[in-house]
Amino acid sequence: MKKILLLMVATLATLQLHAANKYDNPDTLFVSRDGTCEFRNIDDAIEVCRAFMDYHKVIYVKKGTYKEKLIIPSWLTNIEICGEDAENTIITYDDHANIKRLDTGKPMGTFRTYTLKIEGSHITLKNITIENNSARLGQAVSLHTEGDYLVFTNCRFLGHQDTIYTGVAGTRLYFKDCYIEGTTDFIFGPSTAWFENCTIKSKINSYVTAASTPADQAYGYIFNHCKLIAAEGVDQVYLGRPWRPYAYTLFMNCELGKHIRPIGWNNWSNKANETTARYQEYNNFGEGANPKARATWSRQLTKKQATAITLENVFHQDTKWIPCK
Repeated sequence: MKKILLLMVATLATLQLHAANKYDNPDTLFVSRDGTCEFRNIDDAIEVCRAFMDYHKVIYVKKGTYKEKLIIPSWLTNIEICGEDAENTIITYDDHANIKRLDTGKPMGTFRTYTLKIEGSHITLKNITIENNSARLGQAVSLHTEGDYLVFTNCRFLGHQDTIYTGVAGTRLYFKDCYIEGTTDFIFGPSTAWFENCTIKSKINSYVTAASTPADQAYGYIFNHCKLIAAEGVDQVYLGRPWRPYAYTLFMNCELGKHIRPIGWNNWSNKANETTARYQEYNNFGEGANPKARATWSRQLTKKQATAITLENVFHQDTKWIPCK
């Protein structure tokens, strides 16, 4: 019996080594729900990727709906998850904050509700939808980020309250040509995030952003050349409210729909936030752009000040990083 067990262990180790060698290369992995590719689930493709890869690995996901609650762990780097078609390649899950945990019987809370959680750095998503399609019974995160150097291109983020949580201060995120929708505080957290040419849709009268930028962090959320739209009947939306006192949010060169309230910003029922929050605008246009009526504690940048707000300056920390445009 002992010899049989030793043989089984040796065989398993050989199979694991073979699998590791098989996928330890920059070749693309293909995923399809219909079984026509080697992987049917995205998680299975993530699992075979080598830790701390120094090469670029693409996981190509064919059109379909993938009901998966995914984590890209901290030891994975240089991975790109690329969908075949943004509208028809969907990763979805349906947790919300008030679902009871089996182990404690208590609500699971906001930060366990993610559909996709990215702990790794140097991760790219392209042409894919990340959705939390739970009922509106509490906070429900679609995308939860913790890694640095993250890029999202032509992606769709669908949800209600708390759609995107940028979860770690000092991390850098770049969203380009993305669609983001939600109800309340649906872009929130402490990271530095640049949104370029994105469409932001408010589904109810509420707040777009809830930054929690640390006091010693120079930048938080920057929206450049974005378009803010709303569902039918929505006409009283704030650009943001400070989840923490030093929240930093800037809208520049953006088209603001008529659903944006003239005052623009909210102090989260705490007047002290007005002395610390860093809420700024520059060169916005549209029916919701109303500089003269904005909250007196927000700022309209001068051209000179706005010129200094570049990707190079915003993302330059102890290391330089400029995402591919």
